[in-house]
Amino acid sequence: MALLADHAKQIYHDKQAQVVLFSSTAIALYGYDQGMMSLINTNYNYLSTMGIASDSAVVGVIVSVYYLGCAAGAVLFSKLADAHGRKKSIFLCLATASLGNFIMFVAGFGYSRGALAVMLVGRVIMGLGVGGIDSVIPTYSSELSKDEARGKALAQEFQSNIFGLLMAFGINLGVTVALGKWSQWAWRTPIIVMQIYPLLLMIFVEKLPESPRWYIYHGRGSEAQLALNEIYGNEGDARFEDLIDAHEKEKNDHVSYLDMVTPRHPQFHPTVVTIMGQVNQALTGYGAVSVYGPQIFELLGFPVQMSEYLTLGNYTSYFFLMTVAWLLIDALGRRKLLLQGSAILSISFLLLTLFGGLSSNVRCLSIDPLIPGILGTIVLFIATGAFGIGWLATVWLIPTEIYPTTARAQGTAISVIIWGLANFAITFLTPVMFNNLSYFIFLVFAATNAVAGVWTWIYLPETGGRSFEENQQFFQDASEEASWRVAKVSGGEYATFRYPDEEGEGRVDSERVPLLSRLDDQLPRVE
Repeated sequence: MALLADHAKQIYHDKQAQVVLFSSTAIALYGYDQGMMSLINTNYNYLSTMGIASDSAVVGVIVSVYYLGCAAGAVLFSKLADAHGRKKSIFLCLATASLGNFIMFVAGFGYSRGALAVMLVGRVIMGLGVGGIDSVIPTYSSELSKDEARGKALAQEFQSNIFGLLMAFGINLGVTVALGKWSQWAWRTPIIVMQIYPLLLMIFVEKLPESPRWYIYHGRGSEAQLALNEIYGNEGDARFEDLIDAHEKEKNDHVSYLDMVTPRHPQFHPTVVTIMGQVNQALTGYGAVSVYGPQIFELLGFPVQMSEYLTLGNYTSYFFLMTVAWLLIDALGRRKLLLQGSAILSISFLLLTLFGGLSSNVRCLSIDPLIPGILGTIVLFIATGAFGIGWLATVWLIPTEIYPTTARAQGTAISVIIWGLANFAITFLTPVMFNNLSYFIFLVFAATNAVAGVWTWIYLPETGGRSFEENQQFFQDASEEASWRVAKVSGGEYATFRYPDEEGEGRVDSERVPLLSRLDDQLPRVE
């Protein structure tokens, strides 16, 4: 209890800790929706109210249209974040998400005609707000974090994302067991409970500091200095000079969305890296696993209710394993986590194909049906942990590290746009693949994970342990080298993670610093 009290006191006085806590709670909105919809999709009253069958493609449309809203919200609110500040944009994101959630809650409430249309409108509006949050929050958080702690901060935020998923599924499962699948309150209750997040966050957003980089970009130097002193204390003055120097180099470099997708523009290369990061994350298949968790376990031979309990267990494991992600991301680097994650996921999905096949043919093979189910469950738990540690936070972090201030909001918005479009495709197609491929869906994901890993190994630079400006230097060097292959740029320097040297020699290849020392640096310290 004393340790918790000390930690709470530290958060009360530490603005960076407050930003991480606030950002984490905001990011939880994204996870909550995934956990919420996974059991709503199987509620009989919900399906009846919407006028659709359980195997209808419209089930996937209702889920996936949310991601189109996210894509649009990313553009809208990133523009507002640049024009009017990160905080104002975040407040409007939260208000929009709250409105969309309420519209979903009242869909078909006392009426049936038009319920589906109202639900779709609510899903899109909530997607607008959540897409804005997913775009603005990583930018805001990274701009207020130290270079050596950006990964840890964002990984902690995405651990909260998994808490949102776990909370939603747990509430959903609890009311479903208590009220039954024919009760409308078994699906309306999880929806309205989500209001806790945006309403609570809107109350506290004004107490947070604005981004000093945004202040400087808009010529408000005195306010930037006050914000830096509030955030960093005695280090604020030195950081102010660094930001002024960086701004002087960037201030005339206006970047539009069109510039970012123009092949000869300097920001085209980082934009391709950003786009492929989200495409590759979608190719891992974990958008499908998160939203359709119970159906995944049914492919391993479990009955419906047991599949729901196993999904809750998987999400619980997922949440706790995310602690490993924020310990490792600033100790091993981004590339290593992504590559190891891809390898484990490919192997896991190959094994799941095998166990799914055995579960479907237990009578022909005369084996105990529990054996492939249990082995498959263990593998799926491992795969979920590998995704959380390797792929969940990293692809959101990288876009915040590779752009100049003039393009950072647009870059993170593009990241959300691609995430939205890719997840729209995955969540829309997954029910179709369930119906047509059965357990061979696992084989598809084994192949796509391999593709994601190979692309990452060839083209993704290591962005951890470097300043924003050092990461931008990679793209300048790649242009001079006329090659995007990481191994060919600057002698392969950007394939390795840089870490503070214990002997005071600046930043060195992380392999020169013992892993235990790196992990120790990531553990929280109470003064």
